[in-house]
Amino acid sequence: MTTPGPIGVVAHYNLLERLEPAGPGELYRARDTHHGRTVVLRLLPASLTPDAGSRAALIERARTLAALSHPNITTLFDAGEQDGRVYLAFEFLRGQPLRAEMAGRAMNVRRAVEIGIQIADAIADAHAAGYIHGGLSPESVVITEKGHAKIPAFELAARAGFDDTTPEATLYDYVSPEEARGETGDERSDIYSVGAIVYEMLTTRRPMHRGAAAPSASNAHAPKELDDVVLKAVAPNSTLRYQSAATLAAELRSVAAIVDVRGSTDEPEMAAPSTSASRIVVVAAIVIAIVALLLVLFSRS
Repeated sequence: MTTPGPIGVVAHYNLLERLEPAGPGELYRARDTHHGRTVVLRLLPASLTPDAGSRAALIERARTLAALSHPNITTLFDAGEQDGRVYLAFEFLRGQPLRAEMAGRAMNVRRAVEIGIQIADAIADAHAAGYIHGGLSPESVVITEKGHAKIPAFELAARAGFDDTTPEATLYDYVSPEEARGETGDERSDIYSVGAIVYEMLTTRRPMHRGAAAPSASNAHAPKELDDVVLKAVAPNSTLRYQSAATLAAELRSVAAIVDVRGSTDEPEMAAPSTSASRIVVVAAIVIAIVALLLVLFSRS
């Protein structure tokens, strides 16, 4: 059987299949002939970088992004130029958008918290490298075949000055209140977006910019500790939110540990016995022990 040849060549990449682009330019599944791996290759339009200086600046910026190495951020392998157009080679992911896993229903609490941890971890790493995402949504987070959350690196690159690739209608649902007012976002704006995604995973709804009800109000399996974390992440006033994504990730890990200790979130928690009920149980246990002792003594006599 004859293997189909490439539909084109860019540098040392054989273009195998054209993909539906989410963003500027053309998107391809390609074969990296130098490293023997499948990649996603984005070929940016010439109009985006019309002169040599702008192309060089974009490639330099992209190479700083390539230094990001985090398991929840897609890897940017390479950036270069051919025939006046910049190309970017990314890790090829097999998976689906987080939106597909959400499927319009409240997710398992432990699963939602785990995805929130992974997204917050990735955003913390991006922030440490000087990147603000500004476009997080269930559409921009990919769930791999192994169930891990991944943030496409091009989304970070776009927000770093390459291009605005996320539809405004999608952004509005997850941007922070200050961004919705036209103000410039910062790390705390990304924290709001992470919180908004977790909120929707738990409740099927986005939080309101003027203030949100606790997730447990519509999802009885969400513990109070999770309410506290999520509501702080989506606080309308940015000064009242977590001030770092790393702190948000740590708080979500604490909640995950609580959920694990308490057991399945699919079953309601048992209420703690009242003080009077506890006393009754203790007295009953003492009476039973005394009776058992008397029976033993009686049998020996």
